[in-house]
Amino acid sequence: MNPVLTVLAFVVFASSMFSRAIDPIVPQIADGLGTDAATAALLSTAYALPLAIVQPVLGALADMFNKTRLILICLAIVAAATIAGALVTSFPLMVASRVLTGIGAGGLVPIAFAVLGDLVPVKDRQVAMGRLLFAIMSGNLLGATASGAIGDLFGWRAVFIVMAVVGCGVLVLGVISLRGVGQRGGGFSLSAMQSGYRSIFANRLAKFCFGAVFVEGALMYGVFPHLAALFHDMGETRASIPGIVIGGFAIGGVIYSLRVGFLLRIFGENWMMRIGGLLMGLTIAFIALRAPWQADVVDFAVLGLAFYMLHGVIQIYASELAPAARGSAMALHSFFYFLGQAAGPAIYAVGFGSIGVTPTLMVSGVMLVINGAVAGHFLRRSAQSAT
Repeated sequence: MNPVLTVLAFVVFASSMFSRAIDPIVPQIADGLGTDAATAALLSTAYALPLAIVQPVLGALADMFNKTRLILICLAIVAAATIAGALVTSFPLMVASRVLTGIGAGGLVPIAFAVLGDLVPVKDRQVAMGRLLFAIMSGNLLGATASGAIGDLFGWRAVFIVMAVVGCGVLVLGVISLRGVGQRGGGFSLSAMQSGYRSIFANRLAKFCFGAVFVEGALMYGVFPHLAALFHDMGETRASIPGIVIGGFAIGGVIYSLRVGFLLRIFGENWMMRIGGLLMGLTIAFIALRAPWQADVVDFAVLGLAFYMLHGVIQIYASELAPAARGSAMALHSFFYFLGQAAGPAIYAVGFGSIGVTPTLMVSGVMLVINGAVAGHFLRRSAQSAT
């Protein structure tokens, strides 16, 4: 593996830890800061919405200046904001720390994938992205399971402290290893930014790439912040249990990253997207059965595998929408994905409160099946782009 990609793997590992570590401790944060669990679940929105909003700007800046330097700046912001999260004394301050964390995180995973796109030819990119996805899923797994255990043993503030230590360690590694890596662009130019985004949306596949990841983010990840509250309703108050269940999702992602080459040979890109969407829909609907948490671990493992069967292919298409503006294209991919994640918790909150938990999960499942079918039908590679 390219040494630069190895360092980027550590960066996306840390970023994924930050993104999923909050979900298992939502009820604890709510108790500690004097709010209710439904409101505390919107911390996911406080993180994801600014992350989405900054994408168009950060992606263009990455193309204009230096991608790896932008990654280091954003990682420093995330580490500082996580330290602040450990020290807050009120829920509004916690929201502010998560907003700042989301802004910084906006320059990590999408720009790391843009750097990968610059270094790896398209024919080898799916496997290379699978390796970065392995790091992301490892971070999700450790972040979700460890945060639940740490929260049970030492309280929710300890979770933020541990994440901050990890972030600072990766920042030091990045400063040492990424200095001077990557080419500097021509500097800031508004016309170049506009031209880059025009070239992206001129590609007819853009609307299918970005629409599909928005639906994924909203209807799959949107349920994650509510998972601890759903377990609470079933009498399971340990933060470690939803953490273990969410960790099952990461295990599925790890399986995908290890077997992505095999899956591509067996199914091909289009059927991978269709099957991924079908399994995502079935596993989200399964949550409505309120099965024992051990069954939910298996369900979430299948969900993780299914998600990346769809999402991993879409990511490849997004990286080729406009190769000259790859940073901007991957940032837009992330913009719509995290915009969906920002909307998702609110969508589920409204659905649970109006039509109930089971109908909301069933409708979401159907929509995810349709999403995979549409992506599998319309996203097709031309012969020229396959090389």
